[in-house]
Amino acid sequence: MATTRIEAGFYFLYFSFFPMLLSASGSYPQAQNVTWKSTNFKTVLVWEPKPSADYSYTVELSPVGGNAQRITNCIRSSQTMCDLSTAMTDPKACYVADVLSQPPQGATSELSEFPHKTSPKFCPYDDTELDRPKFTLEVSEGSATLNVTDSPTAIANGTHLQTLRDIFSERLHYRVTYWKNKSTGKKTSNYNTSMIKVTGLDHGESYCFQVQAYIPSRTYGKQLGDLSPPQCSKDENQTIIEVYSPAVIISAIILILLLTGIIITVTVVCCKRKKKAANGEKKGVV
Repeated sequence: MATTRIEAGFYFLYFSFFPMLLSASGSYPQAQNVTWKSTNFKTVLVWEPKPSADYSYTVELSPVGGNAQRITNCIRSSQTMCDLSTAMTDPKACYVADVLSQPPQGATSELSEFPHKTSPKFCPYDDTELDRPKFTLEVSEGSATLNVTDSPTAIANGTHLQTLRDIFSERLHYRVTYWKNKSTGKKTSNYNTSMIKVTGLDHGESYCFQVQAYIPSRTYGKQLGDLSPPQCSKDENQTIIEVYSPAVIISAIILILLLTGIIITVTVVCCKRKKKAANGEKKGVV
């Protein structure tokens, strides 16, 4: 019985005071769930948990096989994210990042090495997600022309932000998905230029189009970007019921009837006044 009490007391002291001793000795919680978020080469490293006032985070980035560099804006920070876009100067290189747990700004520690968590490897050229592109649509007889704007990236060349075309060159394709308006059957075609002409369309029919960036040289699952919002051409054969909603049509009919009634009323009143005036003139002559 005495042994049991001694063991219980030991465990109580261990679990109550050991974390305090650990903190006092300068150890800090390790970062967890270190992941990459990247779209059009805008690349951010994120992790957990949010630090307390007793410690902070520092991020070091290194190309695989290269030297690490500390990211100026992410030294002893209380944030749980770090923008590494401008630090990744070679988009075709692969990188890893370390998130170090350190004392906050102005504090010191006796530790020579700090707890750290290493990120998964990240290769911007192969891994960054591709945002939805913008495009204009022009339709002529039996064809449609889509002028796609190559999306800008976060990678600068001097004062100029490079586009996806600048970086991927001829490897950048676009996939066009199109269908007859109000139809469920869809077709897809791939193009290696930003000026796209879709042919074989039925004359007078309305078609809808969506575009997404497509990198066929990438691994499956990372080839396609986000779909753009659909754009639809006008239907030259639409009836008034198809163009306008029932509420608009009913409102127009009521307005026409109201105007017709007003015109008839005004006409009748004017005619009566003229007739009355004419009768008055006749009586005056007699």
